[in-house]
Amino acid sequence: MSPQIQNPAITNWDGLHRLPRFELVKDADFAPAFEVTMREHQAEIDAIAGNPSEPSFENTIEALEVAGDGLSRVSALFWNRAGADTNDVIQALERDIAPKLSRHYSRIGMNAVLFARIDALWNARKSLSLSVEQERVLQRHWKGFVRSGAKLPLVQQERFATINETLAGLGARFGQNVLADEANWILPLHEIDLVGLPDFLRESMAAVAKARGADTPYAVTLSRSVIEPFLTFSERRDLREQAFRAWVSRGANGGQTDNRAIVRETLSLRAEKATLLGYSSYAAYKLDDTMAKTPEAVNGLLMQVWEKAVARAREEERELAQLIADEGRNHAVAPWDWRHYAEKLRTRKYDFSEAELKPYLQLEKVIEACFDVARRIFGIRAVRLDNVAAYHPDVRVFEIRDGDDNLVALFMGDYFARPSKRSGAWMSSFQSQHRLSLKNGLKGELPIIYNVCNFAKPESGKPALLSLDDARTLFHEFGHAAHGILSSVTYPSVSGTGVSRDFVELPSQLYEHWLTVPEILKTYAVHYKTGQPMPQALLDKLLAARTFNAGFNTVEFTSSALVDMAFHTRGTVEDPMAVQAEVLEKIGMPASIAMRHATPHFQHVFAGDGYSAGYYSYMWSEVLDADAFSAFEESGNPFDPETSHKLKTHIYASGGSVDPEDAYKAFRGKMPSPEAMLKKKGLAA
Repeated sequence: MSPQIQNPAITNWDGLHRLPRFELVKDADFAPAFEVTMREHQAEIDAIAGNPSEPSFENTIEALEVAGDGLSRVSALFWNRAGADTNDVIQALERDIAPKLSRHYSRIGMNAVLFARIDALWNARKSLSLSVEQERVLQRHWKGFVRSGAKLPLVQQERFATINETLAGLGARFGQNVLADEANWILPLHEIDLVGLPDFLRESMAAVAKARGADTPYAVTLSRSVIEPFLTFSERRDLREQAFRAWVSRGANGGQTDNRAIVRETLSLRAEKATLLGYSSYAAYKLDDTMAKTPEAVNGLLMQVWEKAVARAREEERELAQLIADEGRNHAVAPWDWRHYAEKLRTRKYDFSEAELKPYLQLEKVIEACFDVARRIFGIRAVRLDNVAAYHPDVRVFEIRDGDDNLVALFMGDYFARPSKRSGAWMSSFQSQHRLSLKNGLKGELPIIYNVCNFAKPESGKPALLSLDDARTLFHEFGHAAHGILSSVTYPSVSGTGVSRDFVELPSQLYEHWLTVPEILKTYAVHYKTGQPMPQALLDKLLAARTFNAGFNTVEFTSSALVDMAFHTRGTVEDPMAVQAEVLEKIGMPASIAMRHATPHFQHVFAGDGYSAGYYSYMWSEVLDADAFSAFEESGNPFDPETSHKLKTHIYASGGSVDPEDAYKAFRGKMPSPEAMLKKKGLAA
């Protein structure tokens, strides 16, 4: 007997505004729901492929756009839980379901009868009177099938499907191993160990110790919002080294959570996959569908920036070494020293420190600032729904309404770190905006978007205080969210963030600029005790120091991106760690700086396929975002209505319905050079 969905709440979302009723969905509901909805999706695919009518855009492409709605809903709930609030049951199912889903989609992508219909439409596209968006959607489906092996011989198709299935399982294991290393490590500390630590960090570490059940009053974990300030402020060099080594060793500690063998197998399978499709490398395969187009273009940009960044980093290192000598110490600048002495150097140069700034960056006020920017630029406002349950008690739910009070989206903010949540920050969706009719009778859907962050959770009754980097992260992720919230397209596949990988970071990185607009800081950067706004003198120092430590920050990122490209422009890599070392030596990586993401915990690249041969995209988009914000600077108003309207229309609302280069030109009139980006970083000549 075929299994049935045991809990209709997993696919029938009947909460307020058609939200899922998260509290009704149990871990045990997912396995049977996946099996049923995959079977239903396959039946829909078979019906589209077997349609006796001649293929048309409506009976083939539009039908594919809305097929598998039940599976999409189950998947959205599951992957949210797997990333933001996982447990042993969910992790076991993730290892099981990831390969099965891969096999399911491979079967669809290699359906010869279905591809024949799509291919016929593609070849006849000039005579079909399609809109720009429809032609983009058709292209996406046709390319997607070709890149999924639709044109391969049957034997190679089977191998291709097996590779994808294996890669899906490897990616799930990689991410779970990193999470395990993060969740299982803790550095218990006593009062005597806290030399140099400001009050806000002591409070965070006390909350961490309590939450983790430590037998000491304070503790450090590998959450970035705890370990980075610890590395910055702790005067205990021995403890900084201990914490730093644990942080950079995630995924490389031996035993069951060691990721190095997974990386080797992943790279081998990716290279084989690219070869099957006729590409010279996996990077060539991935970049074929991006703005950059080729590995040569990517490496050209990265190396142009690298040369300037490493020269600046060498200058910064000499200044830090002098500080160390001034303290009477006799050691070189090590990676666990850099943040500590950089903070001291910033204090000396600009007469302010992170500890002085942090009391003015309350999480609640930064969220308010983020929403106010959206109101000023896009004409939308956020309304908190206090009585609506989300997927975790920490998660806040908001209506997003336009100037006429129409509901345009739902947004959830999940801001605090917890052991059940993977590290980092991200945006995702339970539902994407579109205007097509569904089988349930609804015409179109509102976007349901969520942001996940990992800020240190304070003790009850105390405010959560953010670093400037934390505040930027919140703005960054809401920039992604705005991309989904403001989407105004017909077809789901090009909705919101359904754009090329090296364009998707433009809306997010651009949004970061408004955090440091003086008008925003003056309004929302208020002291958590006194309520007084940030003093003008401190604001001036903050703005003057925006490019401080630019060499370090850029070297951290660019070295990771160059290693990613090196991995994916080669064939089989027998020893990934040797390749990493080789690349770093070749480019002259300073020994005092570590990659932002060393290979064994490089989740962007190995916990799935998303940013593989694509980590560069942050910098590619940064070229665009620096130039895009210049449009507001040129207008003399960071909220200029005309520029805001063009930005909303051409960048945030259009999704993937137009070519990204055409979208950018419609906003800005031309494509940019890297100069504005280098100037923003403080690396211009």
